[in-house]
Amino acid sequence: MALPTLTPEQRADALAKAAVARKARSELLASIKSGERTIASVLGKAKEDKTIGKTKVAALLKAVPGLGAVKVAALLEQTGIDPDRRAAGLGDRQRSALIDALN
Repeated sequence: MALPTLTPEQRADALAKAAVARKARSELLASIKSGERTIASVLGKAKEDKTIGKTKVAALLKAVPGLGAVKVAALLEQTGIDPDRRAAGLGDRQRSALIDALN
């Protein structure tokens, strides 16, 4: 399927919208890294907040101090969560298993 042809105005709007989304995601990850927000509170809001919901679970976990790529991969495998899963796509059992594993 071919991509739709966008007018210059539509393209500019799409680029601006993408920049806003990237900035919001960056601020979210920075707040997790600094300790302002916990993973439990962030995952609890994943269904309502589009920024959180569209962020990959692995990226959220990597923002937690003390968790790197290897620990995150092991944690996701232990809880049975696909590494490409987005936060809004987590089920209740997966979310609670992940939070329990972190505590």
